[in-house]
Amino acid sequence: MADIFEKLVKNYGPIGQHRERAHGYFAFPKLEGEISSRMKFRGKEVIVWSLNNYLGLANHPEIRKIDADASKQFGLAYPMGARMMSGNSNQHEQLEAELAAFVQKEDAILMNFGYQGIMSAIDAICGRHDVIVYDAESHACIIDGLRLHPGHRYVFKHNDVDDCRKQLERATALIEKQKTGGILVITEGVFGMAGDQGKLKEIAELKKEFDFRLMVDDAHGFGTLGKTGAGAGEEQGCQEAIDLYFSTFAKSMASIGAFMAGPRIIIDFIRYNIRSQIFAKSLPMPIVVGNLKRLDMLRSMPELREKLWSNARKLQAGLKERGFDIGKTDSPVTPVYMKGGVEEATAMVMDLRENYGVFASIVVYPVIPKGHIIYRLIPSAAHTDQDIETTLQAFSDTKKKLDAGMYKVNAIPDMAETK
Repeated sequence: MADIFEKLVKNYGPIGQHRERAHGYFAFPKLEGEISSRMKFRGKEVIVWSLNNYLGLANHPEIRKIDADASKQFGLAYPMGARMMSGNSNQHEQLEAELAAFVQKEDAILMNFGYQGIMSAIDAICGRHDVIVYDAESHACIIDGLRLHPGHRYVFKHNDVDDCRKQLERATALIEKQKTGGILVITEGVFGMAGDQGKLKEIAELKKEFDFRLMVDDAHGFGTLGKTGAGAGEEQGCQEAIDLYFSTFAKSMASIGAFMAGPRIIIDFIRYNIRSQIFAKSLPMPIVVGNLKRLDMLRSMPELREKLWSNARKLQAGLKERGFDIGKTDSPVTPVYMKGGVEEATAMVMDLRENYGVFASIVVYPVIPKGHIIYRLIPSAAHTDQDIETTLQAFSDTKKKLDAGMYKVNAIPDMAETK
């Protein structure tokens, strides 16, 4: 019999194999100081483009005060226990009611975390006779939710409505053959890597041809899109067609937790059947009170969203003017596509951070195909015009070096030696 640990230490995985050289710099870096557009990385000030602090609420003085006051009043333990047993409160229910009203749904359920929440919701809703149809570029939390699903699942090409129709045809045929079960379509309001919005309106139109329910993960659209900030459904004029609307508090709200909203009778079913919440401690009161304040600011301060979009447009327009490929983003998420290997990407990231003071997340193989590099920039309301101009110049300079082959190196450097 093999030792299960022996298998692990022989293969740390495609990313983990670089852990000793990458840890603390490329992986698990430590940003220090007040959360803002400029923070400290290894003792140096850098312009940060890696935080989903869309509205700049993370370090807003009103937010800091409400968080501190709530912690002083309640502590982190209250309420104790799971919501169903002893962890409920008027504030928890108030937040659910306000979230539901904001996204134009009958009811909502709070979740401790977005990742485990949507996974567990999929598990609660879909049984072995049900079929799930989902976008190929769905977030990992959705994919892991699908892994829990004991029934069939069909994937459609990213944002390809015709292929979605084909998969719905397959799903419908299977349901008719089984003579039982239903169909759940899952997609995203904004795809977090490429920044393009999901084809919500077009997929919703398919309800005229097929019988299915639509679940949307709008983590990046909530607070950033729509006339009031209610998300991608509001932006596209199809919020009513979304049967289950999900978002996390970890992005525009700069907090912890998540929620799912929809018909009261269905949310109530989820409330009594979602294992990740039934068997987990309730969200601590300071987080709930803080989220009530964040939601209020999101609704009542449109200038924060306007500033976010002003910065996003300046950054994206500047990149385009300099000849960069930013794909088809129609959200603040700003990908920058380049050609190059892992070694070149490594050297380029180091140059940006060490010599230009720009901290941006990068994606390379095995997450994307070999020979490709994607920078993922997240503008926020906290960024300044100077932040944007400095970053644009840095990208122009380092792109010239990349194209000239100046970043070709033999191996990823050992960052432990540079500490």
